[in-house]
Amino acid sequence: MNAQQLKNSILQEAIEGRLVPQDLNDEPASVLLERIREEKKQLVKAGKLKKKDLEETPISEDEKPFEIPDSWEWCRIGDIFEHASGKQQSSNNKKIGTLQKYITTSNLYWDSFVLDTLKEMYFSDEELKTCSATKGDLLVCEGGAGYGRSAIWSFDYDICLQNHVHRLRPYIDGVCRYVYYLIFLLKESNRLVSVGTAMPGLSANRLKEIAVPLPPLAEQKRIVAKIEELLPKVEEYGKAQDALDKLNAELPERLKKSILQEAIEGRLVPQDPNDEPASILLGKIRAEKAKLVKEGKLKKKDLEETPIQEDEIPFDIPESWEWVRLGDVYQTTSGGTPEKGHPEYYGGTIPWVKVGDLTSKNIDKTDECISEEGLAHSSAKIFPKDTILVAMYCNDAIGKSSIINIPMTTNQAICGLFPNSLLYVDYIYYTIQANKKSLQEKSAGGAQKNINQKIVNDTIIPLPPLAEQKRIVAKIEQLLGEIDKLK
Repeated sequence: MNAQQLKNSILQEAIEGRLVPQDLNDEPASVLLERIREEKKQLVKAGKLKKKDLEETPISEDEKPFEIPDSWEWCRIGDIFEHASGKQQSSNNKKIGTLQKYITTSNLYWDSFVLDTLKEMYFSDEELKTCSATKGDLLVCEGGAGYGRSAIWSFDYDICLQNHVHRLRPYIDGVCRYVYYLIFLLKESNRLVSVGTAMPGLSANRLKEIAVPLPPLAEQKRIVAKIEELLPKVEEYGKAQDALDKLNAELPERLKKSILQEAIEGRLVPQDPNDEPASILLGKIRAEKAKLVKEGKLKKKDLEETPIQEDEIPFDIPESWEWVRLGDVYQTTSGGTPEKGHPEYYGGTIPWVKVGDLTSKNIDKTDECISEEGLAHSSAKIFPKDTILVAMYCNDAIGKSSIINIPMTTNQAICGLFPNSLLYVDYIYYTIQANKKSLQEKSAGGAQKNINQKIVNDTIIPLPPLAEQKRIVAKIEQLLGEIDKLK
């Protein structure tokens, strides 16, 4: 049960007479209603009410959704409150009377008012009597999504009202707070019936017809006191529940980050002294690059390596591991976008990857494809299977990566790391995932931040022996599968 459900449950107990015990010494609600009727008769005699205001519409049995205690009575809001509405705001309003501040539905919230944006309108002396609230009046929003929102005017000065605010003035003091909670419960539990669909509203007639399970006045006070004792505790419960929900929602992602960090620090699986160390693996990679230079497939400058400084190393790694830069173990390049003014460049058969396509570890399809002609007329390149793609643009997406399962091309927002058969591609993928935050911290630009290919190339990663890379990936994927079950 969430906090709102708990609050509704407490209020439901309250209006059914089950929140506090009844007291046989209380004056029953029937006597309270009779006193209200006598008060209304006196107001009619004084000319302050019309004779029709004495009429009461009986409440049918099907309007009574539950049983109430013997000392309670069913009545309608219109039986116990004098209703009035505010003045309609119109360009036709004449400047008669005095300029007055007034409240609208935008100033009226549940149990509170926001009074720093009050507007002004002219009110005549008669309008000041009929279109204003005094201390103790219950005000209710008529229209819009917030229809039914209510609060008791508790200030020592009167305030004028716009016509979309209902004023309920109690015939007998002391009933407002209990009725406020009744209206709140009806609205929050979708039982406050509105009129209209495009712009829902609570008409005067609908409001006055609401059935009220009315307790004795003394019991109303006990009910309100108990509600207001419990609601702060419900609010605390709600905050605790929200914090727990947030933790539960974030926990899988936090666990994933923790697992990846353990993995790249060499603490996820034990080292095996029989593994060929990463230094020998690096020697093989350098020898392969030298061979490609001789074959003219790489330039001599591609053999150059930028030394890794001590202050670049964020943590210690096992002795059999090595720190390397991505650009020293991978050939990288970015893609391109064919000109948009040439429809023939698009709709072909070549998958064209955009940052939004990098949604999973492996991808084999894209939202959009380009044609051979589009490829020829752009800087886009075909990346072979097992290329790792890394997002360089789009703020929070920077560092997102995927491994492609089939040959694809990309736009310029993505850097591709061409396959290196001497490395285990899945391990490098997870290492880049672990470096996502670091890549984002290196981004620059205004609203649309980005990194460049040099930043990707300069990124340092911890490189384990090849056999350990495979053990690490197996362990990562076992644990991530368990985390996915938590969801």
